[in-house]
Amino acid sequence: MDARFSLGTYLDDRKARVDKALRDVLPGPDAPPALLHQAIHYSVFAGGKRIRPILALAACDAVGGDADRVLPLIVALELIHTYSLIHDDLPAMDDDDVRRGQPTNHRVFGEDLAILAGDALQALAFGLLSDPNRGRGLPAEARLAAVSELVAAAGGDGLVGGQVMDLREAPPPAAAADGPARDAALATLDGIHARKTGALIRAAVRIGARLGGASPEQLAALSRYGEGVGLAFQIADDLLDVEATPEEMGKATHKDRDRRKWAYPDVVGCDASRAIARRWIDGALAAIDTFDARAEPLRGLARFILDRRS
Repeated sequence: MDARFSLGTYLDDRKARVDKALRDVLPGPDAPPALLHQAIHYSVFAGGKRIRPILALAACDAVGGDADRVLPLIVALELIHTYSLIHDDLPAMDDDDVRRGQPTNHRVFGEDLAILAGDALQALAFGLLSDPNRGRGLPAEARLAAVSELVAAAGGDGLVGGQVMDLREAPPPAAAADGPARDAALATLDGIHARKTGALIRAAVRIGARLGGASPEQLAALSRYGEGVGLAFQIADDLLDVEATPEEMGKATHKDRDRRKWAYPDVVGCDASRAIARRWIDGALAAIDTFDARAEPLRGLARFILDRRS
């Protein structure tokens, strides 16, 4: 990596820019109906790292696009991500009480407002991407492609489908046996990870690339990068659930074991899980090895995703 590039500085700068853009696009917390918008602000500004929009900005930069122009559009990724967290935390889903170190949305505002806040965030996300007054000068074809990417990542083949599989198809403890049972458990976990986590991360990279004017060859390479980073991200999450403290994570740990659902470390162990995640990251980095220095943020983000502690 270029010694002049500081990932920490880059992440701080991009997060500040994304946060400002989010405040610009969201109705104020006192806008009617105020309770709805307070619930939205509560979760959107709860301290997220903004990895998905930052990946989109980095992909846009990597292909020579104008990150400032696409910023008002790619914050839609954070709105979709936040909506998914609000809904995932509900009692009917993962039933979590703490998220990012504070009570979950439904614990503060009630289940009804939490559901509606998530619904509103999803609608706003697609409204942003399709608003002709945002991202002026971007080709209509690229904007339409970005909408299609987000639709695919958020629906039955992405977030929603992954959540269904996680709730109803996650491998039970018996899947830890060796041989075919273990292989089947890993295949199911890969399917859940690819949809519930990987799809939106891959879409973030592709949306940034498309809005940045990527060539077909660049888009194909960045798609492979996004797939690898997305799967490694969830395996790293599985490891953190086992190895990190609740204080580091800002939420309860050991949740999968408590619910008697297996994650990667339960099936193959922590060391093997870490090795698998590293292979995904190595593949992601190899996919963009022909990109120039403008892709340094993508390279740094891939390593950060593997080594993070929260």
